[in-house]
Amino acid sequence: MLYWLMKHIFLGPLLKLFFRPKIIEGAENIPKEGGAILASNHLAVSDSFFLPLKLSRRVTFPAKIEYFTGKGVKGALQRWFFSGVGQVPIDRSSASAAQGALDTGVRIVREGKLLGIYPEGTRSPDGRLYKGKVGVAWIALESGVPVIPVAMFGTDKANPIGSKMWRPYPIRIKIGKPLDFSRYEGLSGDRFVLRSITDEIMYALMELSGQEYVDVYAAKAKEVQGDPRPAKAVDRLPETKAG
Repeated sequence: MLYWLMKHIFLGPLLKLFFRPKIIEGAENIPKEGGAILASNHLAVSDSFFLPLKLSRRVTFPAKIEYFTGKGVKGALQRWFFSGVGQVPIDRSSASAAQGALDTGVRIVREGKLLGIYPEGTRSPDGRLYKGKVGVAWIALESGVPVIPVAMFGTDKANPIGSKMWRPYPIRIKIGKPLDFSRYEGLSGDRFVLRSITDEIMYALMELSGQEYVDVYAAKAKEVQGDPRPAKAVDRLPETKAG
């Protein structure tokens, strides 16, 4: 109930008024029922708000557990808000915690829901598309659901990194055709298969978004942001097809 109140009464109308988000193509690629993974590029925190706004189905996003563990009134309001926009807490502080987050993703799609996920693992530091982490591939193989690539445009202008205030800017969304990896059923323990699948997903995102691809993890790029030399753009491109 809180999710739909946030979408249709509290937050949604304001976002529509100031940003006028629109899907420019591909809305028919979202299944009307059943589980699926929406694998999106990640330009800003607001990506998780604008994508569900344009879909008739609920989308559940994993969110770092810190959003749900704050103290006092501020912490309570933060928990209420992130729960209301369809996010579930995940703990990535250790290997076992990270596996728990992946298991949560599998549970969500097996329940017939849409899972929103950012294969880059964190926001792009400069608007380019960074190397994907293999968790999205593991969830896809364990659950057997399709992966649908999603490209967000303009959210980094509306919600720049480090800004406390959002700025009116037109938001666009493109949704690609579902990717089926059922041919790799039973191979979720093969790291080479997981990397190939992830690369195929990232290739689809690169084509859909038009972003420049960087064969480095975004988190690593953020670690060296103080270095005046930018991350190299293309050591290799992700594969078009896994296997």
